Amino acid sequence: MRRLFSLFNVLALLALAAAAYAYQVVQRPAELPTPPKLELLERHGVKLKVYYSDQQVKTLKPVDRTVQVVEENPTSLAQAALNAWAQGPQQGEALAVVPAGTDAPRVYVRGKHYYVDLLPAYGKLNYGSSGEWMLVCTMTRTLLERGGDDVSFLLGGKTVDTLGHIDLRRAFTRADCPN
Repeated sequence: MRRLFSLFNVLALLALAAAAYAYQVVQRPAELPTPPKLELLERHGVKLKVYYSDQQVKTLKPVDRTVQVVEENPTSLAQAALNAWAQGPQQGEALAVVPAGTDAPRVYVRGKHYYVDLLPAYGKLNYGSSGEWMLVCTMTRTLLERGGDDVSFLLGGKTVDTLGHIDLRRAFTRADCPN
């Protein structure tokens, strides 16, 4: 009978033990990382003037709204104003410009210029020229209420010539949208 503890048998036993240990290490569940501490930023109310349409869709109707923001920089205030605009008036004689449940467009600020990226759904509203004028002008007056020079519009992230009937190639100012 050959020796039980030969060099080959000892090395094979060590390799088997190492393989068993490696198998156990691989089968252990991964340790979960510690989640970062959640820092809640405090929101505070800011009064803004948001423009809607009158019942006849002829004039702009300003409504004072209080929106919740984390910080008062031009971009967050502009986005909060457009979010309130898309939600429509809470009560009163003003008329919402977009159908209920329509998402607000994204707004970007560069200096004193606002860039509004309309969702593709805005291009399919089929409003006609007066409805499109009201759509564009209520956003323009809402954004320019707290300052700024003009508002340019994009549709689906791209520059377009028209929204349907309204020319979007140039930026809109307060003078383009009289009250």
